[in-house]
Amino acid sequence: MESLKVLELKNASRYYPNGQVHALKDISLNVKKNEYISIIGVSGSGKSTLLNILGCLDVVTSGKYILNGIEVSQLDNDTISSIRNREIGFVFQMFHLLKDHTALENVMLPLLYAGMDMHDAKEKAAVYLEKVEMKDRMNHKPFEMSGGQQQRTAIARALVNEPSIILADEPTGNLDTSTSREIMKLIADIHTTGSTVIYITHEENIAAMASRTIKIRDGEIEYDHLN
Repeated sequence: MESLKVLELKNASRYYPNGQVHALKDISLNVKKNEYISIIGVSGSGKSTLLNILGCLDVVTSGKYILNGIEVSQLDNDTISSIRNREIGFVFQMFHLLKDHTALENVMLPLLYAGMDMHDAKEKAAVYLEKVEMKDRMNHKPFEMSGGQQQRTAIARALVNEPSIILADEPTGNLDTSTSREIMKLIADIHTTGSTVIYITHEENIAAMASRTIKIRDGEIEYDHLN
């Protein structure tokens, strides 16, 4: 039986009138459950705009975005925020950890936003930090961790709400080659547990690790193929 679609763009465009930028142009795209997808393109191609729309951080100017059967453009901001916290986990190039919080406290945040009590959130966050081999660093703050350790913490934070979709924006962009391999292996392992994973990269060898690659050029899909 064909896998269920979790994400769908229908003739989606994103236009920023202040800067007169047409970031995405009439894009149609389907993503099925448990796909492992890389998005590649040069700076300014529209790949980050695409990821932001898929992650409900931005909205289409025209067309439709459907997430797990729900048309996102028809929802109010509070509903979108709730869906984003429940359905989507984000991993960013710059980690975006709160500098005055420990690894444990950073990973707890999505759980607390979702309404979980402090004790349960602490226990669950500790479990997910252990999953990414950060058990011995959970009481360290970001400045006390290496780049790889910070990214592992960010990945634990992305996973802790058990989202159906993981979106990663240049997850290895600030890491050395050896650490990049470790992080990409960790992301691949996440995919094998059943999550749909989509990540942006500008490196073709990193893009090739996914089972499907989409290349964006000038706001349009140049190609979309299986690796």
